[in-house]
Amino acid sequence: MSRLTQQLLTLLLLLPLAAVAKVSEYTLDNGMKVLVKPDRRAPVVVSQVWYKVGSSYEPKGLTGISHALEHMMFKGTEKYGPGEFSRIVSALGGNENAFTGRDYTAYFETLSVQHLERALELEADRMRSLVLDGDEFLKEIEVVKEERRLRTEDKPTGRVYEQFSAVAWRASPYQNPVIGWMHDLDNMTLDDLAAWYRKWYAPNNATLVVVGDVDPREVLELARKHFGSLPESDIPALKPADEPEQFGETRVDVKVPAKQPYVLMGYKTPIVGSAGEEWEPHALTVLANVLDGGDSARLSRELVRGSGIAASAGADYGSYSRLPGMFLLSGTPTDGHSVAEVETALRDMIRGMRETLIDEAELKRIITQAVAGKVFEADSLFAQAMEIGVLETIGLGWRVADAEIDALKAVTPEQVRTVAQRYLVDENLTVATLTPLPMEQRAPRASSAVAGGRHGS
Repeated sequence: MSRLTQQLLTLLLLLPLAAVAKVSEYTLDNGMKVLVKPDRRAPVVVSQVWYKVGSSYEPKGLTGISHALEHMMFKGTEKYGPGEFSRIVSALGGNENAFTGRDYTAYFETLSVQHLERALELEADRMRSLVLDGDEFLKEIEVVKEERRLRTEDKPTGRVYEQFSAVAWRASPYQNPVIGWMHDLDNMTLDDLAAWYRKWYAPNNATLVVVGDVDPREVLELARKHFGSLPESDIPALKPADEPEQFGETRVDVKVPAKQPYVLMGYKTPIVGSAGEEWEPHALTVLANVLDGGDSARLSRELVRGSGIAASAGADYGSYSRLPGMFLLSGTPTDGHSVAEVETALRDMIRGMRETLIDEAELKRIITQAVAGKVFEADSLFAQAMEIGVLETIGLGWRVADAEIDALKAVTPEQVRTVAQRYLVDENLTVATLTPLPMEQRAPRASSAVAGGRHGS
């Protein structure tokens, strides 16, 4: 990090994190929310449409349907044929795609600001006028299955994470993979997709986020023009999905062909908006960065470069989601060391966090990194739009981001130790280990003429 960058970050640490540009918020008469953030550094705009639906909304037997529908959203409407959406945006010099998560499905375009209206017109068209064709569905569901094979079934760590989630959660819909279980994909029908589309794809279940060289009032008028006449839908209320208390450590051993063993550990933790005390998620964020926040963090310093027992080790915690999540730890042993040694070392790290206060130097490093992340994130129109879209769609509201740095700056070493003592305990732990089988035991892959889909994640 250059001296100039360090000085900039030090200066920012002394200031409240005011938004670089104000977000303008509007709601159309049909319930669609419109959020606009001007950024005039280049004549470019990012447009994103977020729907409040993802894998955590799916009932048993229909896992993966949100992601499958995302694929089908590029297969044509009453006005435009299959693939025409992508061809139009490409011809305008832009790029587009979509992604599905546990709590949302989003569609985006990045293009010259002069073509924003065309992007909005296309998105409004497919919000309520999608044509679900049987032949297109049969082809695309095979693309989704192949995506599942590549990302999960042929990837040992993907298998581990899927099995880990399935046993760690008792009631939370986070137990199901975003891409769905293969059996559910095999039995998915066009009628299933049509019903899912009618239920969730409506203006009163959507948020339009626009970031770039725009005037908020002009964007509002464009939104009214193209989305304002779309009919709203009767969006069903979700049943509570509270996770019951865990009363002991849960373990699962995954045996698949692999080159290296691996361990994944997870402690159930609160998030922003659901914590017993508001500071807890921010203290957990600090804790995660103490362990895994660059080469100077403890896991890299002590397990990878220090003792050398781990080829890699990581910690991860997300404070923003619709439902409570987990504090995750993972590691892969080096040759000559075992996965049991890595697990013991990770447990020792957590024990140290429960017993000893972090020092002020560590805390300062983490806050500096958090501010740096905000500074660098502001360089990306897409990242700015993503933050707004995620927070709005999971129900927290985009304003939460403005308070994040101040909340992290307020965290104390005592609070970090408290959340470790309160949540990172064995009674609240799930452990998944990968026991490698010989690689020659891999099932032979059937040759397939199905090409991987460009859209979908």
